[in-house]
Amino acid sequence: MASNGSSRPRRRGSVFGGRDIAVDLGTANTIVFVRGRGIVLNEPSVVAVDSMTGNSLAVGLEAKRMIGRTPGNITAISPLKDGVIADFDICEKMLRHFINEVSQTRWPKPRMVICVPSGITGVEQRAVQEAAEYAGARRAYIIEEPMAAAIGAGLPVQSAQGSMIVDIGGGTTEVAVISLGGIVTARSARIGGNMIDASISAHVKKEHGLVVGERTAEEIKLALGSAWPLQQEIYAEVRGRDMVSGLPESVSVDSQEIREAIAGPVSAIVDSVKATLDDTAPELAADVMDYGITLAGGGAMLRGLPDRLRSETGVAVHIAEDPLFAVVRGSGQTLEEFDVLHGVLYSSTEGR
Repeated sequence: MASNGSSRPRRRGSVFGGRDIAVDLGTANTIVFVRGRGIVLNEPSVVAVDSMTGNSLAVGLEAKRMIGRTPGNITAISPLKDGVIADFDICEKMLRHFINEVSQTRWPKPRMVICVPSGITGVEQRAVQEAAEYAGARRAYIIEEPMAAAIGAGLPVQSAQGSMIVDIGGGTTEVAVISLGGIVTARSARIGGNMIDASISAHVKKEHGLVVGERTAEEIKLALGSAWPLQQEIYAEVRGRDMVSGLPESVSVDSQEIREAIAGPVSAIVDSVKATLDDTAPELAADVMDYGITLAGGGAMLRGLPDRLRSETGVAVHIAEDPLFAVVRGSGQTLEEFDVLHGVLYSSTEGR
């Protein structure tokens, strides 16, 4: 992709140049924003590794296609679990690959803004920064996911008005009330799209004796998943392996059945929102009542979730524009408006 940002003047007083990048390092997907170019990469957070040699064979979409289809010596690994790094070496290789994908050889080492869940420990935060620096970043800045999502959704994070954001990712659900450029109240629950997929897989296995893989469970979620009764329920054929015969088999399932299958994780998300509202100061809670709750992340696209939250909380619920990209869009905005938004970032030590 040709760069249209190379001729941009450098912002006076800003530590960022025109080729720095923001990364939404998610459990399910990694999305990359380059200053001056916008979102340039959106790939699954998966690396295919040869267990005999330790070499990485594929990264991203190509690696995800290998899940459930690889020989015994090839393993498809997700280096992040519940929003944090579970395998440092694999995460570093994945980041390096993605940086090389979006960079040009003449570029100096970029400065990076990376999103992390609000509930991670200091050790986990340093692991993210170190992985970015080992992957080639000159300096790594950390931004908490709910803050990035709120900025990307266009909420007035710098004003005194209280804004509530719910960011539902693959591994975590981040709920936060933001005011005056800071997170006032927050909860980080390790519940997300992956847990919903696992619930679907377990249900199909228990009720229909059919074993389905991760990709099939995700496809069922996208086709039939809902958090609130639909005006017209949807049906679909699900294919998998029969537990008894071991042969390929298919069964018919509907959206009501899948809604009941995912009731546990959906209720946990709703409970996190209600608990955060309960912890919110009265003045800020009144603002949330006036201006509503904003949903971001891939989980925001689950059918009927706004209706379910509206019914349970009594508060209006809105979905951010392009909710899947709200976090990386907000992170990218901190690059574009660093002088205004630098207070929301945590910095690592300056690299060479």
